[in-house]
Formats: sequence, C-alpha cells, structure tokens
Amino acid sequence: MKTYILRDPKAVEPQNPRPPRRKDPARTVTVASAPPPPGPVLFLGLDVHNDTIAVSLAPSDSTEVRRYGIIGGQHDDVLRLSKKLSAAHPGAALKFCYEAGPRGYPLCRFIRQHGAECLVVAPSKVPRQPGDRVKTDRRDADQLARLLRAGELTGIYVPDPQDEAVRDLIRARYQVQKQQHRARQQLKMFLLRQNIRYAGTKPWSPAHLRFLARVKLPFGEQQFVFQEMVNVISEAGQRLARYEKEIASVVENWRWQPVVAALMSLRGVALLTGATLVAELGDLERFASAPQLMSYLGLCPSEHTTGQDRRQGGITKLGNGIARKAIIEAAWNNSRAPRISRTILARQEDLPKAVTEAAWKAQTRLHQRYQHLTGVGRKKAQVAAAALGRELAGFVWAIGRMVKPRALPMEDRKPQAA
Repeated sequence: MKTYILRDPKAVEPQNPRPPRRKDPARTVTVASAPPPPGPVLFLGLDVHNDTIAVSLAPSDSTEVRRYGIIGGQHDDVLRLSKKLSAAHPGAALKFCYEAGPRGYPLCRFIRQHGAECLVVAPSKVPRQPGDRVKTDRRDADQLARLLRAGELTGIYVPDPQDEAVRDLIRARYQVQKQQHRARQQLKMFLLRQNIRYAGTKPWSPAHLRFLARVKLPFGEQQFVFQEMVNVISEAGQRLARYEKEIASVVENWRWQPVVAALMSLRGVALLTGATLVAELGDLERFASAPQLMSYLGLCPSEHTTGQDRRQGGITKLGNGIARKAIIEAAWNNSRAPRISRTILARQEDLPKAVTEAAWKAQTRLHQRYQHLTGVGRKKAQVAAAALGRELAGFVWAIGRMVKPRALPMEDRKPQAA
C-alpha cells in the first residue's frame, strides 16, 4: 500500500521580483463601477383557460416553484392577483407568461398596460420532457414559471390592436376562400359520380358556369342537391368580393399602407398579397436578418446532420402558414421572363428609386434561379417555387425596411381603459 506524504504548501516567490510601479496621475483611468444587480423578480406562469387561470410563482432569489392556486379567468381577477403579489413582495418586479391560445393577446396587453411585463409563448416552443405522461393545469403553470425564470422561453410578437383587426379581416377572407374551394371539390366529385364531366380546359370560368346551368339530373332529389352546391359556391364568391372591397378600403387608411405599396412593386405581389404579408409578419424591423424571416416562414430546408453525414430534406413548414402560402404563390409569377408590365409600372409611380431597383433585381434573380433549378434533370417546378419563395422573402424583408409606416394617431397611443 502506498503512503502519501503531505507537505506544507509554501508560496512561490518570483525569481526576479520587480519593484512596485509608481502610479502616474496623468495616466490613471477611472473605471466605471459595475451597475448594481437588478432587484428581485417574481416570475409567474399562467395556464389560461376560458373560466379559470392556474398560477405558479418562481422567485428569482430561490430555486423553488410555488403554486399560488386557481383564480378566475377575467382580467379583473389577474389585476387583483397583481396587486396582492405587489403588496406581499414590495420592490419585486412581476413578469407574467402564458401560452398562446383562444384567449389571444388582450390579456397580455392588459397586463402590460398596468406596468408589468408579460410574454405570450408559442406552445410548440415550450420544452417538454419526452417521458412526461402527466399533464395538469397546475403542472403546466409550474413548468412555465420555471422556464421563464431560467430564460428558456421566447415571447412571440404581439401586434397592435388595429393591426390585429386587419389581420382578422384578411384571415376571415382566407377562410371563405377555403370554404369555396372545398365546395367546388364536393360539386366536382358529385358530378363525377353521375358521369358528368366538363370538357373545357379552364374550370370555373364563365364557360364552365354556363355548362353547369345546363346540367339536368334524372331525379329531383339529385337536382336539389346539385342546386344547393352551386348556390354555396356562388354565395362564397359574393362574400369574397365583399371582403376584397373591404380590405382595399381598410388598407388605404392603415398605418402600414406605405409598406404595402412598396411590396406591391414586386412581381406577383398585388394588394391582397401585400396586405396579407404585412398583416401576418407585422413590423419587419423585428427580424434582424433575411434568413431569420425565411426561418420564421418555414421556408428553410430541414436538416439531419450527424458526424460527417449531412442530409437536407423539404422545408420545415414552421411559423406562419398563411404568409408562407401567399409568398410562394407570388413567387410562381417569376418563372416567366422579367419585364415591367403596365400594372407594375402603375404601382411603382410614387415609390423611391431604391425600392424599384430592388424590385427589378428580384425579378432578374428569381427568374435566373428558377431556370437553374428547373433545368434538365434538376428539381420539380413545385420545389423550385418553394426555393423562389425563400428568395422572395429576402427581398420582402429588404423592401419592407426601406419604407416607414405612418405614425400612430394620439388617441391610439393612449392606453385603453380596463
């Protein structure tokens, strides 16, 4: 058995000790003192439901998570909670967070108006343990409070109330369009079962509608079903026309109208597409770079890399699906040779020169990219369109930052009453 002898540790002196240097007052640099540490913070995780809210507390000066309990689901209940916690923890800042859901953003705006910080978190971005099979409201609130204190949560963008109203209008129009598409598919399948087919090349054109007007089925019950399906499609078309008229009127007085007009200089981006992109993406200044916007739209390729093997797949399809669909549909127009049509020229009349130059550069670059991708033995047209959409997102980011929105009216800047 080995025996270890412990020796007395002695300080090691330098071999050639130098005399202390004299301080020169002229060369003395005053170092600013470090800022005082921030005060205590009380992190609150809220599991928000229609009638109840589960609350958990995570103090910044502790590692524990305390369950406060269940409160009502009204804004006044949250305000009473905030006042009670401020009185019980004087000097502590309150920081709330909850997952995005049907309750939307009004609760977040209400908390911010009363001086507290609040984050709305995307449920897909909340880390969860794979083996966790127990889910309750209280456990969800505990998890939110714990992750918020650890800095693992990132809040999503909370739009202005007026911007959210415009987005609701555009999304409602999108829902009507989906209903119309579904009704058309149902009518097409119904006629196919009756061995009735349209011989034309362009469906739902005036010629197709005249063909439908001449359709006569052998039984009255089938004729009734057929007429009801046609009525649903025609009503959806009338609703779409009303929505598009209302969107054009609203965008004219919207504070983001200059940005929408600048995006309309791009080929394939008309009023509806430009308004959709601005309403869904919000302030483009919040994206630090164009790749960040591309990733937000889910247009970046998926990747599986391990060791020396690197595999890339289809696009991730994360983020905003409505904006992704709109920008890919706009990118299809750049498959043709670049040109400034009379319609685009009319849109670019009052725009800055930098915007029009960027729009022309987008046309030439995207068309060259499409030709390169769809060459002999290369990518399919659909894959190339997704790649063009990713490139177009970069130009949308650049042009959207060149133009500033209108200033908010003073009445909109004032906090609303609770």
